[in-house]
Amino acid sequence: MSEERFDPWARRRARRLLLQALYQWQVSGADAAEIERQFLEDHNFKRIDRGFFHDVLRGVIAEQARLDALIAPYLDRQIDALDQVERVLLRLGAYELHARPEVPFKVAIHEAVALARDFGAEDSHKYINGVLDKIARSERPLEVQANG
Repeated sequence: MSEERFDPWARRRARRLLLQALYQWQVSGADAAEIERQFLEDHNFKRIDRGFFHDVLRGVIAEQARLDALIAPYLDRQIDALDQVERVLLRLGAYELHARPEVPFKVAIHEAVALARDFGAEDSHKYINGVLDKIARSERPLEVQANG
C-alpha cells in the first residue's frame, strides 16, 4: 500500500471549489451527489485534492444543522441573515475545525480568511477570522493553547 503525498496547494484549490460547490448547494438546494458530479465534469481535478473535496462537500452538507449550531453562539445575527459567501466559509471552516483534526486550526482559519478576502464583502475576512477563532478555542482548546 503506497502512501499518497500530501499537497497543500491541491487542498487549497479544493477549498476554492468547495466554496463554489457549497454556495451552489445553499442557493439551489441541489443534491450533494449532483453537485459533485457536475464539478467533477466541469473541472480538471488533476491538481486538486479530490478526496478532500468529496469528504468535505458531503460532510458540510450532512452536518449543516450541527455546524450551524456550532457557529450560532459566535454570531452577531441569525445565520440566515449572513451573506451567502460568509455562511459558506463559516460552515467550511467550522467543519474543518470540528471534523478534520489533521488540518491545523491555524490553516483552517487562514484558508477561510483568504477565500473571504478573494470572494467576500469588503471586511468579511475580519468577521470570518473572529468567528472561526472562537470556534477553534471551543473545538480545539489544547491545540490553540499549545500553538497560541
